[in-house]
Amino acid sequence: MATATLLPNAPDIATDDYCVFGLATCYLKEDGEFFEVQVIEPIASAALEAIIKGIPTSYQLACAKTVGEVLTGEKPRKLVEFPENAQFCDNFSERVAATVRTYKSRPEATSHIPLGTVRNDFNYSLDRKRVLNAVNVVRTEDNVKQHSHTHKVL
Repeated sequence: MATATLLPNAPDIATDDYCVFGLATCYLKEDGEFFEVQVIEPIASAALEAIIKGIPTSYQLACAKTVGEVLTGEKPRKLVEFPENAQFCDNFSERVAATVRTYKSRPEATSHIPLGTVRNDFNYSLDRKRVLNAVNVVRTEDNVKQHSHTHKVL
């Protein structure tokens, strides 16, 4: 049963709610060069189930904790399972609230990583780099030419 609410903008999220937190290897691109960063972020239930099935992932490890163990108010607290140089993802508390809701709607997903345990047997791969500050520039050449009859009623 949920106890005290933790986030003012998410009254349905309590300190004892289940959530999985992962350590992802990501990259920042500056002046054409890539710099590796370790990012702590919540993993939604659907993403966790896909990772468990063996898809390549940038997550090195994942641990299941209660929200209260990781958040003090809206301020994140680093866990011992994560390296000292790891940083929290942007909008961490909002993403935690959204992720917790995925486990509330699919409680069977909590069986993949029991509360308080760590799992690191994923298909860890850096073949496809996760670039955090990538900018998608759309050019005119990117437009797809459509057939002249596409929007005509024949």
